[in-house]
Amino acid sequence: MAQYLEIKAQHEDCILFFRLGDFYEMFYDDAVTAARELEITLTRRDKKNPIPMCGVPYHSAKGYIEKLVDKGYKVAICEQMENPREVKGMVKREVIQIITPGTVMDGSLDESSSNYLMAITRDREFHIAYADISTGELKVTQCTEEILFNELASIKPSEIIVNESLDKTLNERINQITSVISIHNASADVMPSQAADLPAASRQSVQLLFDYVTTTQMRDLTHIDNARYYHAVDYMRLDMYAKRNLELTESIRLKTKKGTLLSIFNETKTPMGHRLQKEWIERPLIKKGDINRRHEQVALLNDHFFERESLRERLAEVYDIERLVGRVSFGNANAKDLVQLKYSIEQLPAINHILNEMKMPDIPAEAVSGLADLLQGLEEEAPISIKEGGLFKTGYHQTLDEYREAAKNGKQWLSEMQQTERERTGIRSLKVAFNKVFGYYIEISKANLHQFDAEHYGYTRKQTLTNAERYITEDLKEKEALILGAEEKLVDLEYELFLDLREQVKAYTMDLKKIARRLAELDCLQNFSQVAMKNDYVRPVFNERKLSLVDSRHPVVEKVMSKEEYVPNDCTLDDDQYIDLITGPNMSGKSTYMRQVALISIMAQMGSYVPCSSAELPLFDQIFTRIGAADDLVSGQSTFMVEMLEARNALKNATADSLIIFDEIGRGTSTYDGLSLAQAMIEYVHDHIKAKTLFSTHYHELVQLEETLSGLENIHVAAKEYKGELIFLHKVMPGAVENSYGIHVAQLADLPLEVIDRANTILKQFEENSENDRQDTLQSAGLDQTEAPQLTFNLFDSGIEETIKQLDIARMTPIEALLKLQELQDQLK
Repeated sequence: MAQYLEIKAQHEDCILFFRLGDFYEMFYDDAVTAARELEITLTRRDKKNPIPMCGVPYHSAKGYIEKLVDKGYKVAICEQMENPREVKGMVKREVIQIITPGTVMDGSLDESSSNYLMAITRDREFHIAYADISTGELKVTQCTEEILFNELASIKPSEIIVNESLDKTLNERINQITSVISIHNASADVMPSQAADLPAASRQSVQLLFDYVTTTQMRDLTHIDNARYYHAVDYMRLDMYAKRNLELTESIRLKTKKGTLLSIFNETKTPMGHRLQKEWIERPLIKKGDINRRHEQVALLNDHFFERESLRERLAEVYDIERLVGRVSFGNANAKDLVQLKYSIEQLPAINHILNEMKMPDIPAEAVSGLADLLQGLEEEAPISIKEGGLFKTGYHQTLDEYREAAKNGKQWLSEMQQTERERTGIRSLKVAFNKVFGYYIEISKANLHQFDAEHYGYTRKQTLTNAERYITEDLKEKEALILGAEEKLVDLEYELFLDLREQVKAYTMDLKKIARRLAELDCLQNFSQVAMKNDYVRPVFNERKLSLVDSRHPVVEKVMSKEEYVPNDCTLDDDQYIDLITGPNMSGKSTYMRQVALISIMAQMGSYVPCSSAELPLFDQIFTRIGAADDLVSGQSTFMVEMLEARNALKNATADSLIIFDEIGRGTSTYDGLSLAQAMIEYVHDHIKAKTLFSTHYHELVQLEETLSGLENIHVAAKEYKGELIFLHKVMPGAVENSYGIHVAQLADLPLEVIDRANTILKQFEENSENDRQDTLQSAGLDQTEAPQLTFNLFDSGIEETIKQLDIARMTPIEALLKLQELQDQLK
């Protein structure tokens, strides 16, 4: 226990797995925690030492460790460094590895997601370095506090390392995204070579990251890429609110991929491609040349259907090269990993042949041409363990074959011995068997022992069981030594040969990583092509300032509806008219319309085709959103506070090149407060920012702004009341509406009839009171009803006659005719 406590004191933030024989034991608070989280029995050492204790078998510890790490714990593995049989007294023990959420390397990782470890240092700004240790990816940037949280929301690191305690407020905000924060002071002054090309201020974060990984893993980190420095402005800026509200990679309600933009792009064939696809969605490009290069390759794939299908079939045969290479470099790859690497490399010639047919750039396969041959000697069905033999095919190594033959012949001799002894003794059930404790033996059941003379047959008793006796003979002893000697040498030699082979594979690390990256990009591009062809997307065109979408659709919503049900809509915004004020009833589709404009813009700039008949777009530098209502209970912020924070972020940071989506601003407070705030925000965007903006509202008083703000236009989502029922047409039309049909929507939600009737009664009272207020105002002004200004409408002065004359009725669909009729009727009212 003194030894345990000494080692535990050095790893206080870890659960210590302390090796005792065939078990990893935990004591004190570690035992209490592990027993609870792993649902295993908590016991005590003994009556004299009532120390809490629990343990797991060492051979099955992997699953228990994974479970603890998934729950955010760190696990320190303390191994016996000496053979207990060869040591007198205390066995030397050392921690050989610390497994943390950010340093997991094995197969428990989700292959569709990166597992980032992030280091944060701070001077005037924040410097962040984050790496996926399993793939070797390393990226670095510096940013303000605000951008830091946007990056955190996008990267979602499993673990964050800092070199000093964070202030309470900052720590609480970070904890909402990542709960595992480790404080680590770099012990080495050596700067990693991967940081050589970085700005001086950013190198410290890389040094902190590398020192932490080296300290915990005690392994070589040569597989980590040279740091790739980027600026947040290199990509379209999507703050944490936009990523959440637009449900790019995670749904708001269920926190899953279902119902997200990522779920639409589900045609990737490799784990590497799936991870990169997620990155492309969260980091759309802003340079037209880079975007057009992706669009051109998608167009090329669209034009080569058969080649694209062949490419998809080949990519499906490629394993996760990035993580396989990571495990090789880290020293924990097994034979199965190397076999998967071999299969993957063998696909490259066929993939390059397909690319040549499409005139697309090759995969650089020549650099690893000898690797597949190097791996040919591995057994196709090699075991996971590399210490139990069975790794190599016959013919791989001469001495290996000799040991294997000796072991095989010995076992053949045992089979023949069993038959000989049965005939010699007359006992048909006699068997020659083996176990690891007693080695080889002859077993005779108790039922056959009553007339059996062991001494006569040269048998020596070895073990007595309840239902049988076990014996050994001199011949069996000799054969046992031969067989076990050959098998032990066989296993030892295979292990040595495998380690040597793994070291040879390590020399190909950088070439394999380049191939993996190119395959991932190719997978994403074919994914774009496949999704575009399946869903009838078109290539977008970019210009300086104008947004013009014809028959645009929401890429996610349309997937759960038939083409006949989904109503596409147009959207036009330019420098003269850059704000659309959207009115219409609840459930009519205002939010869907606004989201689809934002999603189409993101899709276009990440290199995808888009769900429209035609799409002309500017390059947006940022997208800001305020959609829906949700309390942030973790940080103690109300619905209205969240709403104001999202609005503030847009008003503070948006430019004329940004897109703003504001849905129902001001609903979280009193009517007059909300109305005043909404109008003030619209005026501010109009007069100062001039960003392209979609602003939906139920404050119908705001529609009058069209008369005073030249850049604002009223539009509405049409609905029709028919025989007391509300019919949603989901069509966006010019002009405003004056009714939100809230009670109709409540009726659709099947509220009790008594509530609906009472609401209608109250509504009539409000409308009557409003009319009485109007009469009082006229009276106080010295006017009567007849003197009050009246709205008059002359059919022939209104231009309606001319509008009717210009209608091409023969080309109008029934729904377009109905909507036009409603529009004319509304004007006459």
